[in-house]
Amino acid sequence: MSLVVPRLERSKIVRGAAAEILGVPNVKVRLLADSSATGGALSTVRVTLERGADGARPHRREKSAEMFYILDGRVEVLSGSEIVKAEAGDVIVVPPRLPHAFAAERSTNADILIIIAPGVERFEYFRHLTRIARGEERPETIKDMHDLYDN
Repeated sequence: MSLVVPRLERSKIVRGAAAEILGVPNVKVRLLADSSATGGALSTVRVTLERGADGARPHRREKSAEMFYILDGRVEVLSGSEIVKAEAGDVIVVPPRLPHAFAAERSTNADILIIIAPGVERFEYFRHLTRIARGEERPETIKDMHDLYDN
């Protein structure tokens, strides 16, 4: 087992008001701290989903675990072949290499803090996904990015 030791000399603070917000009408992603901002310790985003909105299609990380802290509402997380339901205050941790996906339950919105550790640069990935959703990039361009973003 290896341990990631962050390369930081002082605490990092990210002001919520300064966070870049991406997404489409029913999904918003607040970019909070990318791996480079945390010395590799973690990456974190806040995802807000309207009722029944998909947050991510099935994917997996080879090198990082992903933690979902449900701030508000209820979510369904596909974790391997199991569907896990969680509500405000709950935490779900998905280990590396386990396929997973998530969505807001059909009856409620969801607000989720997502932390990936150790960190992976992800912000440009979210920007790219937003460009695809807006029709500014072809969907097949995402295939070339999977290894770069551990997705």
